[in-house]
Amino acid sequence: MAGNPFRPSFGVSPPLLAGRDAELVAFADAIESGPGAPGRATLYTGARGVGKTVMLNEVESLARERGWVVVTETAVPGLVERLVRHRLPEVAARLELSSTGNGKHRLTAVTLPFHLGGVTWQPPTVDQQLDLRAQIEALADHLAERNTGLLITVDELHRADRAGLRELVATLQHCLRDERPVAFAGAGLPAAVADLLNDDVLTFLRRADRYHLGSVDPVDVADALRTPLQEAGYEVTDAAVDVAARGTAGYPFLIQLVGYWICKNLPGGAGRLIDEAAAAAGVRAARRRLGALVHAPALRDLSEVDRTFLAAMAVDDGPSRMAEIAERMKVGANYASQYRRRLIDADLIYPAGHGLVDYTLPHLRDYLREHVVTEI
Repeated sequence: MAGNPFRPSFGVSPPLLAGRDAELVAFADAIESGPGAPGRATLYTGARGVGKTVMLNEVESLARERGWVVVTETAVPGLVERLVRHRLPEVAARLELSSTGNGKHRLTAVTLPFHLGGVTWQPPTVDQQLDLRAQIEALADHLAERNTGLLITVDELHRADRAGLRELVATLQHCLRDERPVAFAGAGLPAAVADLLNDDVLTFLRRADRYHLGSVDPVDVADALRTPLQEAGYEVTDAAVDVAARGTAGYPFLIQLVGYWICKNLPGGAGRLIDEAAAAAGVRAARRRLGALVHAPALRDLSEVDRTFLAAMAVDDGPSRMAEIAERMKVGANYASQYRRRLIDADLIYPAGHGLVDYTLPHLRDYLREHVVTEI
């Protein structure tokens, strides 16, 4: 009996990635096109659960398939130190870098605690400073001779170690300017990435390819549900797929959550028929868990006024009028508009027409009605 094919965990790649083909093709083309391709610096943004980390997983796989070396990191404090003391030396050790074959000693400028291929790498003394740029350039030059390159990915840019990110980006900018085979992909929440792009030292990122990951097309959602179920040995009706797909609202994390609970609740497991009732039960179970996994963390990062704005919207059954939101909040229109912009930048609401806004996250209205106490 096959196991449950769905993986409702953040950052874990799904059995079938839905609706991201264009973004992946663009990155693969950048890797194959050589230095100067704009996609060699790429940023992915979007709300929680839209698959930003999954996209990094996928572009890493694309790079490895093409013989590239991949270094992965997260933008928390200590970014550069981890790169120069651990990640890059580990890559050098795996590659067993040497100076044989071309008479060049490109890597002797890098201080690493290894003996590789006849080149002795001495550990740094207390007074020595490992240099990020020297290490990356040395690795890139070594890989260039073998017609491959170095991809560095950095997740959670919204938690940015700003100083470390500045140093890394400046180094990569020099490498790209010198046409070395390096590439960068980063991911983070929209408002934080927008803030990074306003940093005077990080202007290089403004020229990066940017993809805002949103909801997935219904046809792709249906395929992302049906194919893993059938491959795992389940029988599933068209009506059940339709119920499940509509229940996800095109939200990537919810695709995995709905699929998981459909299988979890089905007596007998694989080989059983999934009908409309089973699909509807899976949707209900997934929605009960969505609040704790997505809505609560999203609200926790907001200011009190941000949350009040969202609660004011929950009074309506559909898109909310800005004038009515301001009235419920007992504030002026200009004041409410400032928070409208903040929440749009955070990808929690979107313009739904002239003077109208609506929620980006599926089922957030229901969660707010159930969990946020308000007298609005």
